[in-house]
Amino acid sequence: MAHRALRVITAAVLTAGALTACTTEPAPAGTAGGTGKGSSSGKLVLGFAQVGAESGWRTANTKSVREAAEKAGITLKFSDAQQKQENQIKAIRTFIQQKVDVIAFSPVVESGWDTVLKEAKSAGIPVILTDRAVDSQDTSLYRTFLGSDFVKEGQEAGKWLVKEYGGTSGPVNVVELQGTTGSAPANDRKAGFAEFVGRESKFKIVASQTGDFTRAKGKEVMQAFLKSHKDIDVLYAHNDDMALGAIQAIEEAGKRPGTDIKVISVDGIRDAFVAMREKKINVVVECNPLLGDQLMELAEKVAAGEGVPRRVEVREGVFTQDQAAAALPGRQY
Repeated sequence: MAHRALRVITAAVLTAGALTACTTEPAPAGTAGGTGKGSSSGKLVLGFAQVGAESGWRTANTKSVREAAEKAGITLKFSDAQQKQENQIKAIRTFIQQKVDVIAFSPVVESGWDTVLKEAKSAGIPVILTDRAVDSQDTSLYRTFLGSDFVKEGQEAGKWLVKEYGGTSGPVNVVELQGTTGSAPANDRKAGFAEFVGRESKFKIVASQTGDFTRAKGKEVMQAFLKSHKDIDVLYAHNDDMALGAIQAIEEAGKRPGTDIKVISVDGIRDAFVAMREKKINVVVECNPLLGDQLMELAEKVAAGEGVPRRVEVREGVFTQDQAAAALPGRQY
């Protein structure tokens, strides 16, 4: 993890209103962007390349970006990559040809971005990473990263598990539903979780496989886990949609999710809070998708050549079953 440029930056948890309170960096030479008035109407133009619509979290993220752009008076050029890196690269190149003021995107996977980001840099268009990181040694290729600390999310999941089984001698058999192979959240949530459970020999990760962040794939992989492993104590899912699919598989196998097999998940969508209220999910580590307002503020700053923090994090929490009912009415996604 330490070799990734984004992970060597220590930053406080920030909100949109606190951006100017942090140490900032001026725009690198040649990356100040356009005039901030790239459209014929004089509005700032933002090109946004989204991963896709693979989950409830992603849908909420897209909605937040669209609504925030409209509210800020920013012209949004939106592209859905359908979870394919080649589609995102094509979209970014289109944005470059269109001479947008700023490009933002949530990378499908971490690696393989240097070429197209160098093209954006050469065109003088600043880039903002949202939600997911890139694994690049050249940190001048993007101005800032806006999103969650996925390693911390995995650590929070691991902390809960260690505390939950603090009075037992084990073994505790864990299965893991990973996110999309090669993506930052999959890599980091796995690493953060392993950091904690690896400290005690009683925890055994008996199976770990990608479920592509989707409910259908989560169910399919969990069905395979249940056939191959008769003594599963815990499921750790890298997102709620995979956890919800896995819960269906657990119930169809005649077991009780949340009781016979404890369920740990990440995201915090409404359906997961409903499942917690029903005692089917034990804990959810929140990953906040409502990044739109912060993204628009950052876009305006980088387009104007202003300094911005290298990393902007969002405020998030950890929720258990006893908190679910009270928190559910306030969930926005």
